[in-house]
Amino acid sequence: MKNILILFAILIFIGAGGFYFWTSKNKNTPPSPIQQIPSVSREKIDSESPPIAVVAENLEVPWAIAFLPASPAGGPDGGMLVTERPGRVRFIDNDGKLDSTPVATIDSVNAVGEGGLMGIALHPDFEKNQYVYLYYTYDGSGNNTSNRLVRMRFENNHLANEEILVDSIPGASNHNGGRIKFGPDGFLYIGTGDVQEPSQSQNRNTLGGKILRVTDTGKPAPGNPFGNEVYSYGHRNVQGLAWDSRGQMWATEHGPSGIWPNCCQDEINRIEQQGNYGWPQSVGDKVAAGTVGPMFHSGRDIWAPSGASIVGDSFFFAGLRGVTLYEAVIENGEVTEVKEHFKGQFGRLREVVVGPDNMLYITTSNRDGRGKPQSGDDKVIRVNPNLL
Repeated sequence: MKNILILFAILIFIGAGGFYFWTSKNKNTPPSPIQQIPSVSREKIDSESPPIAVVAENLEVPWAIAFLPASPAGGPDGGMLVTERPGRVRFIDNDGKLDSTPVATIDSVNAVGEGGLMGIALHPDFEKNQYVYLYYTYDGSGNNTSNRLVRMRFENNHLANEEILVDSIPGASNHNGGRIKFGPDGFLYIGTGDVQEPSQSQNRNTLGGKILRVTDTGKPAPGNPFGNEVYSYGHRNVQGLAWDSRGQMWATEHGPSGIWPNCCQDEINRIEQQGNYGWPQSVGDKVAAGTVGPMFHSGRDIWAPSGASIVGDSFFFAGLRGVTLYEAVIENGEVTEVKEHFKGQFGRLREVVVGPDNMLYITTSNRDGRGKPQSGDDKVIRVNPNLL
């Protein structure tokens, strides 16, 4: 009887003709009570604004965006900092003008494969200390590819005084993770990848295939479950992090490559401290004992999900291979459906971040060697989520 009802629901779903698709979800892990944080409310969004606007063009593989507060000490009045994977940090002012001179060029960056300069985050007290955090790939000892977290100061519209905070995070040409964000608890979270070595993910003594949590000086955060930087483990390649209004963390994660049923199944995960998210033993609906299954996965489709942000009850995330802006609807801690926007319109999408105007800002990634560059690529595009 249950199977008949599910089949009936799917038929109704297909017949509706909307941009929805059914995938599998897991209900075994109830969200834990965490610090409440203000959410971006759709009521605060100006519905008179255009649905889509190109903010800036001619970037080279923009990976992440951080918005500057109005009139920071020694800096411009607002605007955004954008990382480019070859190793540059660029400044775009409030009028969309891309400064021709990079704010910083990180010479030690090795933009091999999927690696390079990736995540960026501002310190929660940026207006007082001007600290900017970056995550990038470099050539480690013995020419071993590695990743690191560094901190720099933003002064006179330049980044300087690089400090290495977390070093020798496993790296490779692929699966480097790269997303960094400060959480509602004031600690910095880092998504890493398994660097094409799945055994990394289950080894709690290594930093590959994990979500890390550190202080603003790069030390393991107090209360971490294993006495090191590791917050959760069993991940394949985490590229998106976001928190809902309850303070619950959500993440995007790349599923495996190959041939079905051993491929695809990109994930939306609800992250809990100490959680083992199962890679490589768990994939999609195949959830090994003692591991946490995804809240939603892509089934046979491939999202290649990257940056993520939450507006109201919607978890927005970018699709690289999926060439789509995805919107996962969250109700009572569950993902109930996933909508598709702009499928194929802008090509590969990398970042999704909420700006100070409560609009979504997305970046294209068509110059990364896997896309088909369009005129003006790569771009930063502003999207009004109320008009999707």
